[in-house]
Amino acid sequence: MDTQQHIPPIMHRTFPFFLLPFFLLLLLLPSCGRQGGTAQAPAPAGDTVPLRYATGFDIVRHGHYRELLVYNPWQPGAVLARYYLAGDDTTAVPPDGTRLRTPLRHVALTSVTHVEFMRLAGVLDRVDGLCSPRLAYNATLRSRAEAGDLADLGDSFALNVERALALRPQAVMASAYNQTDAHLARLSQAGIPVVYSTEWMEKSLPGRAEWVKFVAALYDREELADSLFDRVADEYERLAALARQAETRPRVMAGSDFRGTWYMPGGDSFMAHLFADAGADYFYADDPSTGSLPLNMETVLAHFAQADVWLNCGYTSMEQLLEANPKYALFRPVHTGRVYHFNRRTLPGGANDFWESAVARPDLLLADVIATLHPDLLPGHEPVYTGKVD
Repeated sequence: MDTQQHIPPIMHRTFPFFLLPFFLLLLLLPSCGRQGGTAQAPAPAGDTVPLRYATGFDIVRHGHYRELLVYNPWQPGAVLARYYLAGDDTTAVPPDGTRLRTPLRHVALTSVTHVEFMRLAGVLDRVDGLCSPRLAYNATLRSRAEAGDLADLGDSFALNVERALALRPQAVMASAYNQTDAHLARLSQAGIPVVYSTEWMEKSLPGRAEWVKFVAALYDREELADSLFDRVADEYERLAALARQAETRPRVMAGSDFRGTWYMPGGDSFMAHLFADAGADYFYADDPSTGSLPLNMETVLAHFAQADVWLNCGYTSMEQLLEANPKYALFRPVHTGRVYHFNRRTLPGGANDFWESAVARPDLLLADVIATLHPDLLPGHEPVYTGKVD
Protein backbone atom coordinates (compact mmCIF):
# COMPACT_ATOMS: atom_id res chain seq x y z
CA MET A 1 0.00 0.00 0.00
CA ASP A 2 1.30 3.46 -0.86
CA THR A 3 2.05 5.34 2.37
CA GLN A 4 1.08 8.56 0.65
CA GLN A 5 -2.56 7.55 1.07
CA HIS A 6 -2.78 8.71 4.66
CA ILE A 7 -1.74 12.26 3.81
CA PRO A 8 -4.98 14.28 3.93
CA PRO A 9 -6.26 14.65 0.35
CA ILE A 10 -6.14 18.02 -1.36
CA MET A 11 -9.80 18.11 -1.68
CA HIS A 12 -10.97 18.52 1.92
CA ARG A 13 26.43 10.62 -0.20
CA THR A 14 24.99 8.52 2.83
CA PHE A 15 24.47 9.99 6.30
CA PRO A 16 21.94 9.68 9.17
CA PHE A 17 18.48 10.85 8.19
CA PHE A 18 18.39 13.45 10.94
CA LEU A 19 21.20 15.34 9.16
CA LEU A 20 19.16 15.80 5.97
CA PRO A 21 17.89 19.27 6.98
CA PHE A 22 21.47 20.48 7.43
CA PHE A 23 22.58 19.06 4.12
CA LEU A 24 19.73 20.55 2.14
CA LEU A 25 20.04 23.92 3.83
CA LEU A 26 23.55 24.04 2.39
CA LEU A 27 21.96 24.05 -1.02
CA LEU A 28 20.18 27.30 -0.19
CA LEU A 29 23.36 29.25 0.39
CA PRO A 30 23.94 32.10 -2.07
CA SER A 31 25.58 30.79 -5.22
CA CYS A 32 27.34 32.27 -8.18
CA GLY A 33 24.97 30.17 -10.19
CA ARG A 34 24.97 28.11 -13.34
CA GLN A 35 26.36 29.70 -16.45
CA GLY A 36 23.15 29.09 -18.29
CA GLY A 37 21.56 31.14 -21.02
CA THR A 38 22.01 34.83 -20.44
CA ALA A 39 19.65 36.13 -23.08
CA GLN A 40 16.72 38.10 -21.79
CA ALA A 41 13.37 36.38 -22.16
CA PRO A 42 11.61 37.88 -25.19
CA ALA A 43 8.15 39.32 -24.87
CA PRO A 44 6.02 36.22 -25.45
CA ALA A 45 3.96 36.30 -28.61
CA GLY A 46 1.49 33.80 -27.19
CA ASP A 47 -0.72 33.68 -24.14
CA THR A 48 1.17 33.45 -20.86
CA VAL A 49 -0.49 31.27 -18.28
CA PRO A 50 -1.11 33.30 -15.10
CA LEU A 51 0.69 32.05 -11.97
CA ARG A 52 -0.29 32.93 -8.41
CA TYR A 53 3.03 32.59 -6.59
CA ALA A 54 5.82 31.00 -8.64
CA THR A 55 8.34 33.29 -10.32
CA GLY A 56 10.86 30.76 -11.60
CA PHE A 57 9.00 29.59 -14.71
CA ASP A 58 6.38 30.56 -17.25
CA ILE A 59 4.13 28.62 -19.59
CA VAL A 60 3.23 30.36 -22.86
CA ARG A 61 0.65 28.95 -25.27
CA HIS A 62 1.41 29.36 -28.99
CA GLY A 63 -1.38 27.71 -30.92
CA HIS A 64 -0.10 24.21 -31.70
CA TYR A 65 2.74 24.18 -29.18
CA ARG A 66 3.60 25.52 -25.75
CA GLU A 67 6.73 27.27 -24.54
CA LEU A 68 8.08 26.37 -21.11
CA LEU A 69 10.55 28.92 -19.73
CA VAL A 70 12.78 28.33 -16.72
CA TYR A 71 14.38 31.51 -15.39
CA ASN A 72 17.89 31.69 -14.01
CA PRO A 73 17.52 32.18 -10.24
CA TRP A 74 21.02 33.67 -9.97
CA GLN A 75 20.72 36.09 -12.90
CA PRO A 76 17.44 38.03 -12.66
CA GLY A 77 15.68 38.30 -15.99
CA ALA A 78 17.83 35.69 -17.70
CA VAL A 79 16.53 32.43 -19.08
CA LEU A 80 18.16 29.25 -17.79
CA ALA A 81 16.34 26.94 -20.21
CA ARG A 82 13.61 27.08 -22.84
CA TYR A 83 11.50 24.11 -23.89
CA TYR A 84 8.96 23.77 -26.68
CA LEU A 85 6.23 21.22 -26.01
CA ALA A 86 4.43 19.68 -28.96
CA GLY A 87 2.26 16.62 -29.37
CA ASP A 88 4.06 15.36 -32.48
CA ASP A 89 7.38 15.59 -34.29
CA THR A 90 6.10 17.64 -37.23
CA THR A 91 4.79 20.79 -35.56
CA ALA A 92 7.15 23.67 -36.33
CA VAL A 93 8.73 25.25 -33.23
CA PRO A 94 11.42 27.95 -32.89
CA PRO A 95 15.03 26.74 -32.96
CA ASP A 96 16.16 28.55 -29.80
CA GLY A 97 15.09 25.90 -27.29
CA THR A 98 14.75 22.19 -26.57
CA ARG A 99 11.92 20.36 -28.28
CA LEU A 100 9.95 17.87 -26.16
CA ARG A 101 7.22 15.62 -27.47
CA THR A 102 4.42 15.49 -24.92
CA PRO A 103 3.08 13.77 -23.03
CA LEU A 104 6.38 12.37 -21.82
CA ARG A 105 6.29 8.63 -21.22
CA HIS A 106 9.76 7.81 -19.92
CA VAL A 107 11.65 10.11 -17.54
CA ALA A 108 14.35 9.97 -14.89
CA LEU A 109 14.47 12.13 -11.76
CA THR A 110 17.54 13.36 -9.91
CA SER A 111 15.73 14.44 -6.73
CA VAL A 112 12.91 13.19 -4.51
CA THR A 113 11.57 16.75 -4.45
CA HIS A 114 10.05 15.98 -7.86
CA VAL A 115 8.25 12.83 -6.72
CA GLU A 116 5.09 14.29 -5.20
CA PHE A 117 4.50 16.51 -8.24
CA MET A 118 4.61 13.39 -10.39
CA ARG A 119 2.24 11.57 -8.05
CA LEU A 120 -0.27 14.41 -7.99
CA ALA A 121 -0.20 14.60 -11.79
CA GLY A 122 -0.90 10.87 -11.90
CA VAL A 123 2.27 10.02 -13.81
CA LEU A 124 4.44 8.31 -11.24
CA ASP A 125 4.44 5.21 -13.42
CA ARG A 126 6.37 7.19 -16.07
CA VAL A 127 9.47 7.36 -13.82
CA ASP A 128 12.07 4.83 -14.97
CA GLY A 129 15.03 6.00 -12.91
CA LEU A 130 15.76 7.96 -9.74
CA CYS A 131 18.89 9.13 -7.98
CA SER A 132 19.29 7.47 -4.57
CA PRO A 133 15.92 5.63 -4.45
CA ARG A 134 16.62 4.80 -0.79
CA LEU A 135 15.81 8.47 -0.04
CA ALA A 136 12.33 8.15 -1.57
CA TYR A 137 9.50 8.04 0.96
CA ASN A 138 6.87 7.09 -1.61
CA ALA A 139 6.07 3.41 -1.11
CA THR A 140 5.34 2.76 -4.78
CA LEU A 141 8.78 3.91 -5.88
CA ARG A 142 10.49 2.04 -3.06
CA SER A 143 8.70 -1.17 -4.04
CA ARG A 144 9.65 -0.71 -7.69
CA ALA A 145 13.28 -0.08 -6.71
CA GLU A 146 13.36 -3.22 -4.58
CA ALA A 147 11.87 -5.22 -7.44
CA GLY A 148 14.47 -3.89 -9.86
CA ASP A 149 11.86 -1.98 -11.86
CA LEU A 150 13.30 1.45 -10.99
CA ALA A 151 16.91 2.19 -11.94
CA ASP A 152 19.21 3.64 -9.27
CA LEU A 153 21.02 6.50 -10.99
CA GLY A 154 23.47 7.09 -8.16
CA ASP A 155 24.03 10.31 -6.26
CA SER A 156 22.19 13.39 -7.48
CA PHE A 157 25.48 15.30 -7.47
CA ALA A 158 27.31 12.54 -9.34
CA LEU A 159 24.70 11.10 -11.68
CA ASN A 160 25.57 7.68 -13.11
CA VAL A 161 25.57 8.74 -16.74
CA GLU A 162 25.99 5.21 -18.11
CA ARG A 163 22.86 3.96 -16.32
CA ALA A 164 20.91 7.00 -17.42
CA LEU A 165 21.97 6.50 -21.04
CA ALA A 166 20.99 2.82 -20.84
CA LEU A 167 17.46 3.86 -19.78
CA ARG A 168 17.09 6.09 -22.84
CA PRO A 169 14.56 8.39 -21.12
CA GLN A 170 12.81 11.13 -23.04
CA ALA A 171 14.10 13.59 -20.43
CA VAL A 172 15.95 13.81 -17.13
CA MET A 173 14.52 16.22 -14.57
CA ALA A 174 17.26 17.96 -12.57
CA SER A 175 17.34 20.64 -9.88
CA ALA A 176 20.21 22.80 -11.21
CA TYR A 177 22.00 23.02 -7.87
CA ASN A 178 25.51 23.56 -9.25
CA GLN A 179 27.11 26.18 -11.43
CA THR A 180 28.16 23.47 -13.87
CA ASP A 181 27.39 19.75 -13.93
CA ALA A 182 29.56 17.62 -16.18
CA HIS A 183 27.24 14.63 -15.77
CA LEU A 184 24.17 16.49 -17.02
CA ALA A 185 26.26 18.02 -19.81
CA ARG A 186 27.16 14.52 -21.00
CA LEU A 187 23.49 13.58 -21.10
CA SER A 188 22.68 16.65 -23.18
CA GLN A 189 25.54 15.90 -25.55
CA ALA A 190 24.15 12.38 -25.95
CA GLY A 191 20.79 13.81 -27.02
CA ILE A 192 18.86 13.32 -23.77
CA PRO A 193 17.11 16.57 -22.79
CA VAL A 194 17.70 17.87 -19.27
CA VAL A 195 14.64 19.56 -17.80
CA TYR A 196 15.65 21.97 -15.04
CA SER A 197 13.28 22.31 -12.10
CA THR A 198 14.41 25.10 -9.76
CA GLU A 199 11.41 25.12 -7.42
CA TRP A 200 13.79 25.06 -4.44
CA MET A 201 14.78 28.66 -5.21
CA GLU A 202 11.26 30.06 -4.84
CA LYS A 203 10.83 32.48 -1.96
CA SER A 204 7.54 31.07 -0.70
CA LEU A 205 6.18 27.62 -0.02
CA PRO A 206 3.15 28.15 -2.30
CA GLY A 207 5.62 29.28 -4.96
CA ARG A 208 7.42 25.96 -4.68
CA ALA A 209 4.14 24.04 -4.77
CA GLU A 210 3.01 25.83 -7.94
CA TRP A 211 5.72 23.97 -9.83
CA VAL A 212 3.20 21.15 -10.06
CA LYS A 213 1.97 23.12 -13.09
CA PHE A 214 5.45 22.99 -14.60
CA VAL A 215 5.58 19.21 -14.20
CA ALA A 216 2.01 18.72 -15.39
CA ALA A 217 2.69 20.68 -18.58
CA LEU A 218 5.12 17.95 -19.61
CA TYR A 219 2.22 15.49 -19.50
CA ASP A 220 -0.57 17.66 -20.95
CA ARG A 221 -2.31 17.75 -17.58
CA GLU A 222 -2.43 21.47 -16.89
CA GLU A 223 -6.11 21.56 -15.96
CA LEU A 224 -5.61 18.93 -13.28
CA ALA A 225 -2.60 20.77 -11.89
CA ASP A 226 -4.49 24.08 -11.84
CA SER A 227 -7.29 22.51 -9.81
CA LEU A 228 -4.91 20.77 -7.41
CA PHE A 229 -2.79 23.84 -6.79
CA ASP A 230 -5.71 26.24 -6.38
CA ARG A 231 -7.08 24.09 -3.58
CA VAL A 232 -3.68 23.95 -1.87
CA ALA A 233 -3.12 27.71 -2.26
CA ASP A 234 -6.62 28.59 -1.06
CA GLU A 235 -6.16 26.44 2.05
CA TYR A 236 -2.71 27.91 2.68
CA GLU A 237 -4.13 31.43 2.47
CA ARG A 238 -7.01 30.50 4.79
CA LEU A 239 -4.58 29.15 7.37
CA ALA A 240 -2.29 32.19 7.11
CA ALA A 241 -5.30 34.45 7.70
CA LEU A 242 -6.18 32.36 10.76
CA ALA A 243 -2.65 32.73 12.12
CA ARG A 244 -2.90 36.51 11.81
CA GLN A 245 -5.64 36.36 14.46
CA ALA A 246 -3.21 35.02 17.07
CA GLU A 247 -2.84 37.24 20.11
CA THR A 248 0.87 36.49 20.49
CA ARG A 249 3.78 35.92 18.12
CA PRO A 250 6.21 33.41 19.64
CA ARG A 251 9.91 33.98 18.98
CA VAL A 252 11.24 31.12 16.88
CA MET A 253 14.63 29.70 15.99
CA ALA A 254 15.40 26.97 13.46
CA GLY A 255 17.92 24.39 12.36
CA SER A 256 20.92 23.08 14.28
CA ASP A 257 24.68 23.41 14.38
CA PHE A 258 26.37 21.44 11.61
CA ARG A 259 30.13 20.94 11.92
CA GLY A 260 30.62 24.29 13.62
CA THR A 261 28.21 26.31 11.49
CA TRP A 262 24.52 26.96 12.15
CA TYR A 263 22.62 27.55 8.93
CA MET A 264 19.73 29.81 9.85
CA PRO A 265 17.08 30.67 7.23
CA GLY A 266 17.56 34.02 5.51
CA GLY A 267 14.78 36.53 6.00
CA ASP A 268 13.50 36.23 2.45
CA SER A 269 13.70 32.43 2.29
CA PHE A 270 10.67 30.16 2.02
CA MET A 271 11.31 28.95 5.59
CA ALA A 272 11.27 32.48 6.99
CA HIS A 273 8.07 33.17 5.07
CA LEU A 274 6.60 30.02 6.62
CA PHE A 275 7.38 31.36 10.10
CA ALA A 276 5.71 34.68 9.29
CA ASP A 277 2.64 33.01 7.79
CA ALA A 278 2.34 30.81 10.89
CA GLY A 279 2.28 33.84 13.21
CA ALA A 280 5.84 33.75 14.53
CA ASP A 281 8.43 36.41 15.31
CA TYR A 282 11.78 35.67 13.66
CA PHE A 283 14.91 37.68 14.43
CA TYR A 284 16.14 37.68 10.81
CA ALA A 285 12.75 38.48 9.28
CA ASP A 286 14.07 41.72 7.77
CA ASP A 287 17.20 40.13 6.35
CA PRO A 288 17.08 40.17 2.51
CA SER A 289 18.79 36.80 2.03
CA THR A 290 16.86 34.14 0.15
CA GLY A 291 19.26 31.38 1.15
CA SER A 292 20.74 30.42 4.50
CA LEU A 293 22.83 32.48 6.91
CA PRO A 294 25.98 30.66 8.09
CA LEU A 295 26.34 31.61 11.77
CA ASN A 296 28.56 30.52 14.64
CA MET A 297 27.17 29.30 17.95
CA GLU A 298 27.96 32.57 19.72
CA THR A 299 25.87 34.59 17.27
CA VAL A 300 22.95 32.18 17.50
CA LEU A 301 23.06 32.29 21.29
CA ALA A 302 23.13 36.09 21.26
CA HIS A 303 19.95 36.28 19.17
CA PHE A 304 18.03 33.13 20.04
CA ALA A 305 18.94 32.00 23.57
CA GLN A 306 15.57 33.31 24.80
CA ALA A 307 13.50 32.07 21.86
CA ASP A 308 10.11 30.58 22.67
CA VAL A 309 10.09 27.74 20.14
CA TRP A 310 12.79 25.81 18.31
CA LEU A 311 11.56 24.54 14.93
CA ASN A 312 13.11 22.17 12.39
CA CYS A 313 15.60 20.84 14.88
CA GLY A 314 17.78 18.15 13.33
CA TYR A 315 17.26 15.65 16.15
CA THR A 316 14.35 13.54 17.31
CA SER A 317 15.25 13.08 20.99
CA MET A 318 16.56 15.40 23.69
CA GLU A 319 19.25 12.87 24.59
CA GLN A 320 20.46 12.82 21.00
CA LEU A 321 20.40 16.61 20.82
CA LEU A 322 22.42 17.22 24.01
CA GLU A 323 24.88 14.47 23.16
CA ALA A 324 25.54 16.15 19.81
CA ASN A 325 26.31 19.49 21.46
CA PRO A 326 25.98 20.24 25.20
CA LYS A 327 25.68 23.96 24.38
CA TYR A 328 22.15 23.31 23.14
CA ALA A 329 21.18 23.33 26.81
CA LEU A 330 21.77 27.09 26.80
CA PHE A 331 18.65 27.66 24.68
CA ARG A 332 15.39 28.31 26.51
CA PRO A 333 13.19 25.96 24.41
CA VAL A 334 15.29 23.00 25.59
CA HIS A 335 14.21 23.71 29.18
CA THR A 336 10.60 24.57 28.39
CA GLY A 337 10.14 21.49 26.19
CA ARG A 338 9.28 23.43 23.03
CA VAL A 339 11.73 21.88 20.57
CA TYR A 340 10.27 20.36 17.38
CA HIS A 341 11.60 18.47 14.38
CA PHE A 342 10.22 17.92 10.87
CA ASN A 343 11.12 14.23 10.90
CA ARG A 344 7.77 12.69 11.77
CA ARG A 345 7.59 10.82 8.46
CA THR A 346 10.98 9.23 8.05
CA LEU A 347 12.38 5.80 7.18
CA PRO A 348 15.55 4.06 8.40
CA GLY A 349 17.29 4.40 5.04
CA GLY A 350 17.24 8.20 5.22
CA ALA A 351 13.93 9.06 3.51
CA ASN A 352 12.08 12.03 4.96
CA ASP A 353 8.71 12.99 3.55
CA PHE A 354 9.28 16.58 4.64
CA TRP A 355 11.61 16.91 1.64
CA GLU A 356 9.18 15.06 -0.62
CA SER A 357 5.43 15.57 -0.25
CA ALA A 358 5.67 18.76 1.83
CA VAL A 359 7.11 20.53 -1.21
CA ALA A 360 3.76 20.13 -2.94
CA ARG A 361 1.57 20.40 0.19
CA PRO A 362 2.61 23.59 2.02
CA ASP A 363 -0.89 23.83 3.45
CA LEU A 364 -0.25 20.72 5.55
CA LEU A 365 3.12 22.04 6.71
CA LEU A 366 1.68 25.44 7.61
CA ALA A 367 -1.10 23.77 9.60
CA ASP A 368 1.54 21.80 11.52
CA VAL A 369 3.52 24.92 12.42
CA ILE A 370 0.44 26.94 13.38
CA ALA A 371 -0.72 24.11 15.63
CA THR A 372 2.74 24.05 17.21
CA LEU A 373 2.89 27.80 17.83
CA HIS A 374 -0.80 28.47 18.46
CA PRO A 375 -2.53 25.21 19.48
CA ASP A 376 -5.69 27.10 20.37
CA LEU A 377 -6.17 28.06 16.71
CA LEU A 378 -6.19 24.45 15.47
CA PRO A 379 -7.45 22.32 18.34
CA GLY A 380 -7.16 18.60 17.74
CA HIS A 381 -4.81 19.00 14.78
CA GLU A 382 -2.98 15.77 13.93
CA PRO A 383 0.53 16.71 12.73
CA VAL A 384 1.79 15.37 9.43
CA TYR A 385 5.45 16.42 9.41
CA THR A 386 6.27 17.87 12.83
CA GLY A 387 7.13 16.03 16.02
CA LYS A 388 8.24 17.00 19.49
CA VAL A 389 11.82 16.42 20.59
CA ASP A 390 11.40 14.62 23.94
